[in-house]
Amino acid sequence: MWGIPVPTHALFVGLGVLAALAVFVVEARRRGQTDERIVYVVIGALLGGAIFMRLGTWMQHLDLRQNASFVEHWVYGNRSILGGLVGAWLGVHVAKRWVGYRLRTGDLFAPAVALGMAVGRVGCLLTELPGTPTGSSYGISLDRAAAARLGADAGAALHPSFVYEIAFHAAAFAVLWFYLRHRLTAPGETLTLYLAGYGVFRFLVEFVRGNEVVWEGLTRPQLFLLATVPMLLARVAWQARKGVYRLNTVEVVS
Repeated sequence: MWGIPVPTHALFVGLGVLAALAVFVVEARRRGQTDERIVYVVIGALLGGAIFMRLGTWMQHLDLRQNASFVEHWVYGNRSILGGLVGAWLGVHVAKRWVGYRLRTGDLFAPAVALGMAVGRVGCLLTELPGTPTGSSYGISLDRAAAARLGADAGAALHPSFVYEIAFHAAAFAVLWFYLRHRLTAPGETLTLYLAGYGVFRFLVEFVRGNEVVWEGLTRPQLFLLATVPMLLARVAWQARKGVYRLNTVEVVS
């Protein structure tokens, strides 16, 4: 850009963070959650997300001696969106406990994270392996240089898995921003619904993602999701039985 080399992935991650912050601020003002302590909650989310995103892929082997050292992985290791989401969730709760902020913040984070993910995943699309072969002419084909860099076959049509994910997050943002935030009155529940939906979607899209299969045809992200998504779905089912997700039929004008 203007003669200056810019890391593509980092650029779009940064743009995603800025988009998320903008949405968060707008929604916080709309809901009247402008207490100065909310700044510390956001800082907690960013710090927790950044730390766990870097460490989320560290323990790849049960025998810890087979894993890279902590410093090596921090500097050179892969990044994990799922780890980042877990870290952000933990960071929010630690920050809220620290500053004594008791209001639910899930409704502020849900549309912000959805839009941020949609923007940030563009960087993944432009720099990472798109997905597994489609077995047809449909898909993304890599030239020889890109195929050699990413460990794929040149000219083979690959699933655009990141396009699928961008579409999911963009659609989730549209539903959250233009519909649910005006009608779902249960505090914090839009984030639960979004994360549960993303967990199911991510488990399915992993089959065409191209990540390493480690057990019974499943990847490491899928194993993580098998342990966490049922808890989210159980919460959604429990809240639904209690009538928490009844929608307000009168639209609130923002």
